Amino acid sequence: MNTITANQLKTKGISVIENSLTENHELIITVRGKEKFVIMDMKQYNYLRECELDAALHQTKGDYQDGNFVIESVEDHIKRITHDV
Repeated sequence: MNTITANQLKTKGISVIENSLTENHELIITVRGKEKFVIMDMKQYNYLRECELDAALHQTKGDYQDGNFVIESVEDHIKRITHDV
């Protein structure tokens, strides 16, 4: 994965990001030598969000098939989820 320093970003501005993202899907920004941030274009971000939602749906379907769910009223649900808080 391509990296740039925070100082490069400061001196070169958005153009360093645009140039780096034409060759890579993600760009890491380092601060004082440590990886701190990841930048990606919206197409890549949306793809990752779709993957995340697909994984959540798959997990939910598995829970349903395994009987790992509760049927209750709204009031009982609120009591149950706020009781542990």
